[in-house]
Amino acid sequence: MTSKRTFLIGTRGSLLATTQSGHVREAITSQGLQAELHLVHTPGDASQAAQTPVAQIGIGVFTETLRNALDSHECDIAVHSFKDLPTAADPRFRTVVPTRVDPREVLISVDNKPLMELAPGAKVGTGAPRRVSQILAVRPDLELVPLRGNITTRMSRVGQDLDAVVLARAGLERVDMLDNAAESIDPQLVMPAPAQGALSVEVRADDEEAFAAVAALDDSLSHAQAIAERAVLSTLEAGCSAPVGAYSTLEMHPAGASGETTATLRVYGGAFALDGSDTLVRDASAEIPFGSTRTLLDATWSETAAQAKRLGTQVGEALLADGAERLMAIHR
Repeated sequence: MTSKRTFLIGTRGSLLATTQSGHVREAITSQGLQAELHLVHTPGDASQAAQTPVAQIGIGVFTETLRNALDSHECDIAVHSFKDLPTAADPRFRTVVPTRVDPREVLISVDNKPLMELAPGAKVGTGAPRRVSQILAVRPDLELVPLRGNITTRMSRVGQDLDAVVLARAGLERVDMLDNAAESIDPQLVMPAPAQGALSVEVRADDEEAFAAVAALDDSLSHAQAIAERAVLSTLEAGCSAPVGAYSTLEMHPAGASGETTATLRVYGGAFALDGSDTLVRDASAEIPFGSTRTLLDATWSETAAQAKRLGTQVGEALLADGAERLMAIHR
């Protein structure tokens, strides 16, 4: 691809956001194209500085301003943590999903103690109801403390007023701070947010040149998993701050006689009582197709995406049938 255009990549100003966007920039410039980061200040940054709980500021607080900047042509590309985006499709944009990093949660703690070995009554910092509910389910003796701020700010409280904090492993991995983690928590113990570890790289739906610049970044395996996990959340009609989690696994199979590659996608979804008193987890699996190129341009992609969404929806419906709405009502 050749283009004389310099693509502006909209990003928040935090270390994590600029690092993620910087990786996207490098992938674009490696194709011989020009791209620069463009900082966009979001209301979520101000609320974070004020330590306002996410549940009070609403869904999409970190993404709406970036999307508005993209829609108004202030930038050409926007980079989001996919887990922060509302689940409803936005026809203004097209998205690609680069290769996902490990979606698990990590614990940063005094003396590197894992979650199950923290002292009774230990203070653990996290502002996410999803994390609070699951931690209390396995360690009801712990004191959960609301926590916001960037990675460095949150980690700095360990050994000060907190005994531990819970963070997304993906963030630490991307800013090269993973050696601070005491453990990566088993997702069957603390289920991650749907699409955690995945990025959503968005362009305007009518900007074919920008889409061509980012299309090669897409990894259809990561994209399909994100679609399936977000379908769980969408089916439950729950926001990104609700006590709902999802994760998925993929088992690739050798190409058959037809040359088609398939994989078994298994999706897990959970809904949790905020006080840790009740937990619902359901899962489902299906064999889905993957083309040889594993990109959005592959002929099999639309069917892969559709099957991934159906599978996530199936898990969400199973949770609803077994009482997840009751847990959600308690949270609301």
